[in-house]
Amino acid sequence: MVNILIKIKNLSHIYNYHKKDQIKALDSINLEIKNGDFISIIGSNGSGKSTLAKHMNCLLLPTTGDIWVDKMNTKDKSKTWEIRRKVGMVFQNPDNQIIATTVEDDIAFGLENIGIKTKLMRERVNWALEVVEMEEYKKSEPHLLSGGQKQRVAIAGAIALHSSYLVLDEPTAMLDPRGRKEVIDIVKKLNQEENITIIFITHLMEEAAESNRVIALDKGKIALIGKPEEVFNQIEVLKQLKLDVPQITELALRLNKRGIDISPHTLKVEDMVESLCLYI
Repeated sequence: MVNILIKIKNLSHIYNYHKKDQIKALDSINLEIKNGDFISIIGSNGSGKSTLAKHMNCLLLPTTGDIWVDKMNTKDKSKTWEIRRKVGMVFQNPDNQIIATTVEDDIAFGLENIGIKTKLMRERVNWALEVVEMEEYKKSEPHLLSGGQKQRVAIAGAIALHSSYLVLDEPTAMLDPRGRKEVIDIVKKLNQEENITIIFITHLMEEAAESNRVIALDKGKIALIGKPEEVFNQIEVLKQLKLDVPQITELALRLNKRGIDISPHTLKVEDMVESLCLYI
């Protein structure tokens, strides 16, 4: 039986709840996230993506409804720190998360705060550095790193706590293409090799296509949910939501209309090349 790790039921969130200028950011969200999932959450600005992310480790609490992490309700204040240890968060700007003067000290910071013994701390720091492929930068000063490297350090700090789930809120938004690829490759590795459940928020459809399931939010509601090929095949709906489709998918659709038999479900460059090779 597949374990349901995060269960969200009728979750709504209203900013300025006790004021006249209320903003309903989430509206009756129902969602189950299972062991080993790699979920991408997409949506236009103001759709509720970041608000939903912050609910997963108690940075926000529901106005109405509930969210459980390993059967622990986020409203239960006695469980807040345990939930935050299980659900790691990585934000858009890595500079806002990195505080120490060396890479290894920054990764160790969270472990020190929860009282991990020195020997075990060193083991976890070294393991996390190895996983994100940053061992050679162990003694480096974070401000000298590239944007992609800084984000990998932020990810290492989260997984060093042995987080079971990793929520990444637009972690590539401030990176160049090389930095984005570095982060995506590491996230896929964490999911496939370390069995960490990934909730990845992005505005880039090519990144969302790398996941196992895509959720599109609109005005705080789930507008679309399914496998990437199922979601990105609904082009007209995506346009109404002010979202794009991956460029490879759009190319496949255009070629298909010109009589070249390319599947409209094509999402990756490798699949496109393989299909086109049949015509050579």
